[in-house]
Amino acid sequence: MKRMTLKLSSMATAVAIVSVMASCQNKEQTTTASKPADAAAVSAKDQIVYVNSDSLLTKYEYFKDLKVKLDGKAKVAQDDMAAKQQAFQREVAQYQQQQNTLPADQRAATEQRLARKQQELQSYQQNAGSALQGEQATEQEKLYNKVADYLKVYAKSKGFKMVLTYSKGNSAILFADESLDITSEVIKGLNDAYKSDKK
Repeated sequence: MKRMTLKLSSMATAVAIVSVMASCQNKEQTTTASKPADAAAVSAKDQIVYVNSDSLLTKYEYFKDLKVKLDGKAKVAQDDMAAKQQAFQREVAQYQQQQNTLPADQRAATEQRLARKQQELQSYQQNAGSALQGEQATEQEKLYNKVADYLKVYAKSKGFKMVLTYSKGNSAILFADESLDITSEVIKGLNDAYKSDKK
């Protein structure tokens, strides 16, 4: 059943991969000396900013809805598997109570049937786990793509050269000035886009 539980850390990792490099090219390149105002514009375009992926996951409505959906599917799968296992255990217990009164050929046939049923149950569990993992992977990819696509457009519109991700305890960024943190703006933009997609 461990395979069927939602792995938030894997979703966090999927979002943490969002170290999207949004390359912005200057349309106007001049060979003359630039004015001080132009120098400020160039330095703004060379900015590297970051997004806190922990905050992104806790405040992005799409992720919250996705988590509820996948948690629900995992719960249904677990409940279904538990019901099948209980039914099988009852059948085994019933056989164990009757096995001494059954003729040898009937006992052998029942044991073979129960062994087949146990294999089918294990196979069903593996298939259900694989199906759930496949769906989780698909949803994680959709989540990654939504965030990455939004950040590409956002970074280009703001003139950012690079958007890094920061996650407490799992980050290559040891220090960054808070003025480079665009998490709130990104979350607002993602949530606005998600609301309009839902309508």
